[in-house]
Amino acid sequence: MAMDVVDYEIFGNEMQYVEVELDPGEAAIGEAGVMMYMQDGIQMDTLFGDGSAQQSGFLGKLMGAGKRLLTGESLFTTVFHNEGSGKRRVAFAAPYPGKIIAVDLSTLGGTLICQKDSFLAAAKGVSLGIAFQKKIGVGLFGGEGFIMQKLDGDGMAFIHAGGTLMEKTLAPGETLRVDTGCVVAFQPRVDFDIQYAGKIKTALFGGEGLFFATLSGPGKVWLQSLPLSRLADRIVAASRAGGGGGKEGGSVLGGIGLGSLLGNDE
Repeated sequence: MAMDVVDYEIFGNEMQYVEVELDPGEAAIGEAGVMMYMQDGIQMDTLFGDGSAQQSGFLGKLMGAGKRLLTGESLFTTVFHNEGSGKRRVAFAAPYPGKIIAVDLSTLGGTLICQKDSFLAAAKGVSLGIAFQKKIGVGLFGGEGFIMQKLDGDGMAFIHAGGTLMEKTLAPGETLRVDTGCVVAFQPRVDFDIQYAGKIKTALFGGEGLFFATLSGPGKVWLQSLPLSRLADRIVAASRAGGGGGKEGGSVLGGIGLGSLLGNDE
């Protein structure tokens, strides 16, 4: 099954959305819950797995759904197909502040490895699979980078990076050491491994964790400055520091209410 060739436009700065234009009969797939709007004439169907050509029959669909379950995503994918007589548009919104990356898989050799929560949408026919990291270090200590998604096909795919995006082409032998959560995507020929931080004091008190990822060229990599996990950790930490409620929770007293200091005297 040939990939659908879709036109698109990305709007916004920090909170972006991508608008995909579908010719009659064309379709796009989207991650559950990312659709922003669709024009009249577009029909929406929910399918097991990703709806790619490799998943014909019940067993194929069940295997596709199982792959998505292993990566922590929804069992279902939503397919948007144009049943009208003219061009129609459907838009997909980023789930948190960052940048949407449009990737033409045909220019990357047909495959892209990406973080399990970065996939946003793609042209119908792009297959979503699993990329297990085979090295023992990655398996034991990879954290967010252990089970990743694999996008296969020759069509357009849209992935999301939190914060500011960094795109870099690594030369043969060139290596970057990266926080595991900051890895968005990379070509399969890039060597991905997990490395110990080194000094025990740095590991325990440096605030960067015990391990980090190493990406070695050749190949293209995409990094994000604000992983969703880091953003969530800061929000939780701030809510705890604020006292978790109460009118004085956000004061410079760090959650100690004035009433508590005065003994709640009436």
